[in-house]
Amino acid sequence: MGLNSTPSSERVNIGFFGKRNAGKSSLVNAVTGQNLSIVSDIKGTTTDPVYKSMELLPIGPVTIIDTPGFDDIGKLGELRVEKTKQILNKTDIAILIVDSTNGIGSIENQILSLFKEKNLKYIVAYNKSDLISEKKSLNSNEIYVSAKNNTNIYELKELISSIFEEKKDKIPLVSDMVEENDNVILVTPIDSAAPKGRIILPQQQVLRDLLDKGAIATVVKETQLKSALKSLNTRPKLVITDSQAFEKVSQETPYDILLTSFSILFARYKGILDIAVKGVKKLDLLKDGDVILISEGCTHHRQCDDIGTVKLPKWIKNYTGKNFNFEFTSGGTFPENIDKYALIVHCGGCMLKEQEVLNRYKNAQNQHIPITNYGITIAYIHGILERSLKIFPRLYEQIVKKY
Repeated sequence: MGLNSTPSSERVNIGFFGKRNAGKSSLVNAVTGQNLSIVSDIKGTTTDPVYKSMELLPIGPVTIIDTPGFDDIGKLGELRVEKTKQILNKTDIAILIVDSTNGIGSIENQILSLFKEKNLKYIVAYNKSDLISEKKSLNSNEIYVSAKNNTNIYELKELISSIFEEKKDKIPLVSDMVEENDNVILVTPIDSAAPKGRIILPQQQVLRDLLDKGAIATVVKETQLKSALKSLNTRPKLVITDSQAFEKVSQETPYDILLTSFSILFARYKGILDIAVKGVKKLDLLKDGDVILISEGCTHHRQCDDIGTVKLPKWIKNYTGKNFNFEFTSGGTFPENIDKYALIVHCGGCMLKEQEVLNRYKNAQNQHIPITNYGITIAYIHGILERSLKIFPRLYEQIVKKY
């Protein structure tokens, strides 16, 4: 996929971090080949994160993020530093910019500690190398550069690419579970929250993955599943459904046909399937008055039958027979302190970077808060979770028997 057609959640995010006046913005401009960020000798010129989408070969579409200085001061400065820390949650490759004339100090060490805490691949770029006469030997992830003289900018891009290759191994959405010419039915209710004339991102991405594999995909609404099953000459290998239609689709799909949901596929794709399955068991232990956080990764105009704010709370109450206090977040908002919640139910995370989803789940684990997602919750409530996991034989044995 090209730059414009690649979803933001699938682009590699490259974040530039460092102190004020280390030359972050100058280096970003040199890497992008554009005057993207304002450059000044005055400290703190960059006051908010600046994003730029570009092609960086051989990686492909990437997003470059220029962040405010990590040593910013004052009340506004503190807010900017917090914003910079949030950027780390969606960063794939981090670049620490160090002023070569000063070297690494306490602020840089704080940033490096955060990189390691987030388990990020990172590069240390010693900028303003034109101003020093002696250069020390560097590690494989370090490089001397000069944004002013354009020194080693190409080499920095090559280093970024080599770091990306180290972390490239990624689980596919569904193509590893089907063969060429396998029939797969995608059940895609027309979501009232989706833009007119388009299907939502998870369905698009699964469809593209199937087509790349050479599988035969049949796309139907939930009211057309029976007709599709009858009309196909070859029995489908798999039925994939939107979570909202899970119960109906399960009833109409013969048990010898594998069944799962887009949300469950994305849970495996984002690397949080086992955590989410473990977390959903908490539904059986909730008490009246518990606080449940329902978190949506994207932002959209809420409809009267919105799944996050209307359907899920209703289903959870009906399943447990108890009353809860529900709180809701959307988009990039996710609380750092979550200790008041008895359970977190997260969306599938299709609009969020994998790193951001993993950080949210890791944060919940660190604070011992159970966390799950929409699709797994819906499947569990309707008694079809085990069936929907049988598509992953080894995971099924591990997850179902373990939890």
